[in-house]
Amino acid sequence: MTTTTGKVLIMAGIIILLFGILIYFFHDKLSWIGNLPGDIRITRPGFSFYMPITSMILLSVLISLLARIWSWLNL
Repeated sequence: MTTTTGKVLIMAGIIILLFGILIYFFHDKLSWIGNLPGDIRITRPGFSFYMPITSMILLSVLISLLARIWSWLNL
């Protein structure tokens, strides 16, 4: 392993910690995540199906933007 691997692991841990703190303190304000228009939810007796299409697209765009900012800062 190199020092770069260590830095990446530390940053990943900090990001996970920040997401955990965000969810812990603001879970009641984040209820719209997973209930966006375009998220598919089918509920029938004995069967339920949930496919968060819009939420996953939003998450993908957010992660892509963070990755671009990260690579831009590490020139």
